[in-house]
Amino acid sequence: MPLTLAAIAASAGLGALVGLIRQWSEQTKNEATDGPSIDFGGVRTHTFWGVLGCLGGAATERAAWALPVIIAAIASHQIVFRWRGPVPGNGGGTSFAAMLLTILAGTLVAWDLTQAAVLVTTLTMVTLGLKQPIHNWTRKFTAEDVRAALQFVAITGVVLPLVPNRAMGPFDGFNPYSTWLMVVLISGVGFAGYVAMRLFGTKSGVFVTSLLGGLASSTATTLAFSRRSKEDPDLSIHYAFAISTACTVMVPRVIAVIAVLNAPLAMAVAKPLLLMTLPAIVFGAWYAFRPSAGSSVASPSMNNPLSLRTSVKFALLYALFAFLVKAVTQLDLQSGLLPLSFISGLTDMDAIALSMADSQRGDGLPLSLAVNAIVMGAIANALLKAGMAVSLGSRPLRLPVGLVLGATAVVGAVTIGLN
Repeated sequence: MPLTLAAIAASAGLGALVGLIRQWSEQTKNEATDGPSIDFGGVRTHTFWGVLGCLGGAATERAAWALPVIIAAIASHQIVFRWRGPVPGNGGGTSFAAMLLTILAGTLVAWDLTQAAVLVTTLTMVTLGLKQPIHNWTRKFTAEDVRAALQFVAITGVVLPLVPNRAMGPFDGFNPYSTWLMVVLISGVGFAGYVAMRLFGTKSGVFVTSLLGGLASSTATTLAFSRRSKEDPDLSIHYAFAISTACTVMVPRVIAVIAVLNAPLAMAVAKPLLLMTLPAIVFGAWYAFRPSAGSSVASPSMNNPLSLRTSVKFALLYALFAFLVKAVTQLDLQSGLLPLSFISGLTDMDAIALSMADSQRGDGLPLSLAVNAIVMGAIANALLKAGMAVSLGSRPLRLPVGLVLGATAVVGAVTIGLN
């Protein structure tokens, strides 16, 4: 297509934006360390690179070698520049990648792929601008965190594609692929909350701490804050709020996970589960308007949810309850599903929720029964956490947590009775 002035101007503008962020980033770093100012690869250079990419892309219609020659010439200049004597802060791998992306963004503009060029430029700018924050964040992770992340990559990218995707065993109650897919889903959600907690540091506001702790593991958060309340009984009311908030966060997390597998069930179960959060919301409103509600608490000490041991335990638990749900359904013993869900809720809320989502979608389990089963699991889970707080927490913690989670269980029982 013919080259236009608008394309050249757009390519120059995108290149200038990348150069601006890079120059600002390097100048900020060098001013802090009294290093030399940047004189290569800034606004002007990236502007030229963007225009060259645009010209090379337009020229490929008549001379296919034009763009490769431009890239090779600029890359050779970068290599020679580094070989003759590297200047601190200039010519590194990030700069080289930014140079190539700037050229290719200009090429995309010439090929009338402006939206893609803007996206590439935006990602490049964000990555360059977040250099120092990213370095600061990664320093907060331990060797155990890195190993857990590698394990997650292994179970997702290596194990998951290899396990067979077919039903097997009695009642066709076990599907290895489905089981491991649930492990990936739940581990990923928990790890997201865990990473967020690590990035926020060892101390944060009580609301942020409980919010992220609930996303990672509401049970672990309840356990940690209950134990800590005995060490700091004066902060018991803050710990009580953290526990109730973490348990509340579990509800939208469970609904979202169900929605990934079974959207109709997620919509049906949303109303009773959200009603079960009302006691915690009332307590949270009271807490927000009381004096000194903004005190800070230490983040709970939690294990990384991506440990291989945790993943295997969840896989076994999910496989067991998935098999039992299949057996109950096919033997027409559906009256036993609610007691089974209660037992599951005492161990892991996610296992019964995902089992119901899969069974209702594939085995024709009545929607109302699946909803009641999930609510029954939530009731058991609330009672379990209330028991943790009462048995392990300080005296001032027991009453508010017991009342909130007890009321939560009562609301759940009422919704089952009305369903």
